[in-house]
Amino acid sequence: MTPIALDWFKSSYSSNDGPDCVEVAISPATVATVHVRDSKDRDGARLTFTDGSWVDFLAFARR
Repeated sequence: MTPIALDWFKSSYSSNDGPDCVEVAISPATVATVHVRDSKDRDGARLTFTDGSWVDFLAFARR
């Protein structure tokens, strides 16, 4: 199986002055999956969320 290429993006709140931010990509699969990685280590570990879990994560992070 060939891996699907992901289109990564950073938040508009992130500064372009430094590499200290996360990048997010949404896979185009049937069930949306959100991928999160550290911009300093793009080949490193990633977090993966279902779309519902991502919404819950963001709600918790905004508290």
